[in-house]
Amino acid sequence: MQDLPTAGRFDGRTHYLPVRIYYEDTDMSGIVYHANYLRYFERARSDFLRLAGIHHSLLLARDPPLAFAITSMDIKFKKAARIDDALVVRTHYDAIQGVRLIISQTIFRGAEVIATAAVEAVTIDLDGRPRRPFKELAEQLGPYLKPADSQAG
Repeated sequence: MQDLPTAGRFDGRTHYLPVRIYYEDTDMSGIVYHANYLRYFERARSDFLRLAGIHHSLLLARDPPLAFAITSMDIKFKKAARIDDALVVRTHYDAIQGVRLIISQTIFRGAEVIATAAVEAVTIDLDGRPRRPFKELAEQLGPYLKPADSQAG
């Protein structure tokens, strides 16, 4: 049996992750509970990194170990997602600014925008102190970041 892709796919610098809405994702009205959008955004960011060759387990195995922490997330809810919807989470890792990673995400149902998120993450050591991403991490993310001339604004 062929392995089925579960981590989404890249098209250029954009990562796409399909998400199906199940009963467990919804409230009694069949509408997705708002906190679940955080889970969909998280899965997409993690799968982006995984497909780019950056694995959380390998970051933790480094000396010193590193991890990611979300420092800011601005979510705009545009439409309600419902049970049985087939959604797609689009993710861009836009820039590395010092210790911060700037990420933009959108959840779609077809062409319809369901929610957007502007995210800032930092790399941290296991004591929770921010650390600059190590050189290899920055190099692996490099092809997916916005060109420098389009980052202003």
